[in-house]
Amino acid sequence: MLKIYINEPVSILDMETIILLLLVSTFIASMFGSFTGFGISTVLIPIFLLFFPPPVTLLIVGIIHWFNNVWRITLFRKGMIYKLVLYFGAPGILLAYTGARLTVEVPHDIMTRAIGVIIILYVVFIYVKEDFEVKANKKNALLGGSMYGFSSGISGIGGEIRSMFLLAYKLPKSVYIATTGAISLIIDTTRIITYVWGGARLETVLFYAVPFLIAATLGGAYVGKNIVDKVPKEMFRQVVGIFLFLIAVKMILWP
Repeated sequence: MLKIYINEPVSILDMETIILLLLVSTFIASMFGSFTGFGISTVLIPIFLLFFPPPVTLLIVGIIHWFNNVWRITLFRKGMIYKLVLYFGAPGILLAYTGARLTVEVPHDIMTRAIGVIIILYVVFIYVKEDFEVKANKKNALLGGSMYGFSSGISGIGGEIRSMFLLAYKLPKSVYIATTGAISLIIDTTRIITYVWGGARLETVLFYAVPFLIAATLGGAYVGKNIVDKVPKEMFRQVVGIFLFLIAVKMILWP
């Protein structure tokens, strides 16, 4: 039997106030998330989980991330390496579907705790990943695609896992952006379809808020690009890391 998950806020606030808070949070997450190394989804997922169940949270953040990937491909599509897109994307599709199905099948409290644990592990990974060295070969590309797909499907995050494997190829910046955008688009499309197929839905108010949330990501990214050289990156990295850690602990203890 199909279970329908709608955006029933887990909060005493009205939906309009929640959306306003989400718009501000999305702008800030986009501004600081990327240049601190965490990525927008990693920052947004725990914030949205304060208000919505996991399937709805992963659906709406996945849609936002999907549009970001479309813009990447549109701007840099000439540099794409299709062989790498295939190596990362093919196994990633299957694992993204598997992870996304778990998200809609597992009870909300268990899923929220699981995402909390993944976020903590992910934060630790981002801080220590410089110690990992990956060789550029087909086997590691398939492994990286599988790990990225499953992590994205079940928790909505995993960009740094993908980057760790893809950076081993030492691609030019424009080629890297186009290739990683195409890989992400494949994984995001797979998991979004799976979330909807599994019963995740956006009610009218939240549905109409999606374009404004997307605009907030663009605005935040633009501001972030202009201040990236003017702010102490490591300080903000520490603040974002502590913020994510504390929210993840809250998700584990009080889902």
